[in-house]
Amino acid sequence: MTASIVVEHLTRRFGSFTAVDDVSFEVGRGEIFGYLGANGAGKTTTIRMLCGLVPPTAGDARVTGHSIGRHPEQVKQAIGYMSQRFSLYPELRVGENLSFFGGAYGLWGRGLRSRIDEVLELVDLVGHEHDRTSDLPGGMRQRVALAGAILHRPAVVFLDEPTAGVDPVARRRFWSLIRRLSAEGTTIFVTTHYMDEAEYCARVGLMVAGRLPALDSPAGLKATYVPGRVWSVQGPHLPRDTRARLSAVEGVTEVQSMGAGWRVRTEERVQAADLAGPLGPDAVATLDAATLEDVFLAVVNADAQKAGTARALGGA
Repeated sequence: MTASIVVEHLTRRFGSFTAVDDVSFEVGRGEIFGYLGANGAGKTTTIRMLCGLVPPTAGDARVTGHSIGRHPEQVKQAIGYMSQRFSLYPELRVGENLSFFGGAYGLWGRGLRSRIDEVLELVDLVGHEHDRTSDLPGGMRQRVALAGAILHRPAVVFLDEPTAGVDPVARRRFWSLIRRLSAEGTTIFVTTHYMDEAEYCARVGLMVAGRLPALDSPAGLKATYVPGRVWSVQGPHLPRDTRARLSAVEGVTEVQSMGAGWRVRTEERVQAADLAGPLGPDAVATLDAATLEDVFLAVVNADAQKAGTARALGGA
């Protein structure tokens, strides 16, 4: 794998608070790399360091061969960055926004105009050049922001929660653009808290309290952290002590409420009748597929248990 991003023991502290704690990983050229975690887990701080916007407290990273610690300005010129906050000028028209950002990257004249035409076609916004940006719906504004981030043909594009607050149809359309860029060789580093979006990524890193305890493909993460079977248990008249009854079934490893029903993890040997039987005639247990949300919960729980054990040993 030819790496576009190499991260080595990256750490960032703000006073006594450690936002990113000794993180290491690599991202290959053309890879869509997902960086997941709850709010405050360290995702945005990591991405801001990798973009050369915030210096690391310790460790380093190379982005397209440039050190973020020693050559942050070269990093900034080599990448595209789309922040989680709306990064365009709302009172400018679409074409004016793109002209401004193109000029910031040294593009001008006929070459800039030609490139704006190219990216507008890529993000399916031809004919909207003269629309005021503030008048566009959220999904279209995000596509304009993506167009601005790729104007200068960067080798790596950082997308910090690019679809936050965008409707599902617009999210799907946005991700089709991301996949197209990846197929053309652009490396995509994307942070998100939408677990379904992470399924599109070649690999996913899960951040918990500034650390990176899990990193693998979506399938690999599920095999590691959600072994066995996952079931959906539903019924119109489930007993009040359903959780206790399910937990008592031999081979059940986890029981979680899910809407009006229950999501149950079990060993492979457990069958539908084993779960539905103790709950009465209205209960139905259906085999379900593991999701990255299941993985995330398992990783968070494992990290919490590990931290609790460490505290107990430290106080012993």
